[in-house]
Amino acid sequence: MTTPPAPQAAGPAPGAYAPGSYVSPIPVRRAHLGDALASEWTKIRSVRSTLWTLGVLVLLMVSIGLGVAVLVAASGVGTESDPALGLGFFGMLPGSICVITLGVLTIASEYGTGMIRTTLTACPSRGRVLAAKAIVFFLLVLTLTTVTAALVAGVQYALVGGPEPSAGSWVRATFGAGLYVALLGLLSLAVGAIVRHSAGAITIMIGVLLLPLVAGLFMFAESLQGLQEALFMYAIPSQMIALYADVPPFGSSGPSGWEPVLILLGVTGLALGAAYASLRAQDV
Repeated sequence: MTTPPAPQAAGPAPGAYAPGSYVSPIPVRRAHLGDALASEWTKIRSVRSTLWTLGVLVLLMVSIGLGVAVLVAASGVGTESDPALGLGFFGMLPGSICVITLGVLTIASEYGTGMIRTTLTACPSRGRVLAAKAIVFFLLVLTLTTVTAALVAGVQYALVGGPEPSAGSWVRATFGAGLYVALLGLLSLAVGAIVRHSAGAITIMIGVLLLPLVAGLFMFAESLQGLQEALFMYAIPSQMIALYADVPPFGSSGPSGWEPVLILLGVTGLALGAAYASLRAQDV
């Protein structure tokens, strides 16, 4: 007599483990811009380059700004006719090089180390990544630069004296100067996203900062006078001087008041648009 085979255990019924039947104890939600902002804030405050560049920025603004104020107060030159706020330019110009460097490193350094792959894996939306980097960087630089410029301007006015500046002059020399330098840093960030090389992007931005003035100094021919005046008028250092003065620094038709900020805002907007297009078009 043949022994019947032992009955096998019944397997799971069809559909017992259908998709969606398991509920994770970890809450799952869609990522948004706030998550990207938190990530970029963690990165920018964790790297040593931020501490060094912004520390040198504050050091240059304070030491040069107050040093010039002490020399002017000791000599007494121009203290009766010129407001002391214009002395802030001498510390702001070299400090802007630190902002340019940090703006480039904020994104270009990730291409150098390969960290950009992790960033885009965690947040595939390249527009969101670029926006988060730009917002965090801009707010950080704007806050630090404006506060430092306000403190330096107050001490400069106390040391030098001179005519009391208007409220509009105070705002332009503090918030306006901080806004201009922060936009210059955003422009550097956009160039870093396009070039994807830290040294190359920093070199380009240093050239944008200084080359127009240097080139204009060597234009002696009469036929180049129009170009020379334009370079002097629209060079970044000249635009920064205009923020501290009530009249254009070079010629009656040059930018003055808040016009330098508006010009740089337009240029930076175009550069960020090009950076976004570059991120979309190219692989990491």
